[in-house]
Amino acid sequence: MASHSHHHDHSEGNIKVAFFLNLLFSVIEIAGGFLTNSVAIISDAIHDLGDSFTLGISWYFAKASRKKRDSKFSYGYKRLTVIGALVSSIILVIGSIFVVLEAIPRLLNPVKPDTNGMIILAIAGLLVNGFAAYRLSKGHSINEKAVFTHLLEDVLGWAATMVGAIVIHFFDLPIIDPALSVLIAIFILYNVYRNLRESFQIILQGTPSNIDLQKIHSSLLEINGIKNFHDCHSWTMDGSYHILSVHLVVEKDKTLMQLESIKLEAKSKLERLGINHTTIEFETEDEVCEPC
Repeated sequence: MASHSHHHDHSEGNIKVAFFLNLLFSVIEIAGGFLTNSVAIISDAIHDLGDSFTLGISWYFAKASRKKRDSKFSYGYKRLTVIGALVSSIILVIGSIFVVLEAIPRLLNPVKPDTNGMIILAIAGLLVNGFAAYRLSKGHSINEKAVFTHLLEDVLGWAATMVGAIVIHFFDLPIIDPALSVLIAIFILYNVYRNLRESFQIILQGTPSNIDLQKIHSSLLEINGIKNFHDCHSWTMDGSYHILSVHLVVEKDKTLMQLESIKLEAKSKLERLGINHTTIEFETEDEVCEPC
């Protein structure tokens, strides 16, 4: 229990550090983007600002997740992350549209940015995001792993910006700056699409992508005493905590102890298949049950 608490505190601390680093540097980036006249820098800044919001939500969730379920939220507060993902996705979409609108005129009439300033900001971006990613690279929690992926994207974005700035500096190809910003915006929108698709999958209580219902069905039928099953539903609370409910059909003469044994074996099998919480209802073969 103490180890779990330590990991929870460590996770919250790592996300907190990453949040403040990203937020502070995002403000510097936006100012630097306008000062260097680089839409690629502004594009990276908007990406980082969106990630800062995600980090803030993740930090809040790390704290809120300590709250136990109550009469208002019987499943707890895990879906706060889904709300955060939706809001941060909207911010990223608005920001990306702004970047593309800024970049299009510059694609037609390229303006050379301050490459020295771009290179300095890119190096700073690599250091700040690299340090934050390193803090989260060995994280234990789902939050830490998800945030690490975002920060790794930022590191790659800054690496691309630095390469672009060096090419512009030595070969006088200013069109690379708006072209790079459009590519970064497309990359951001692609990731937003993935996040929104996953968020709506959770909201609509779709079957989790890593849950194999066919394998679950065959595993349940392997258990001695289960004749059949129906109304098998699986969904996820937050993308990582998966739930399943099922009606198991058994013989009439089963005792409570036998039913308990069947239930324990079923839950054990389902846990190995990625289900965190299972609700089981028993029925006999001649019992009429309205499917839902």
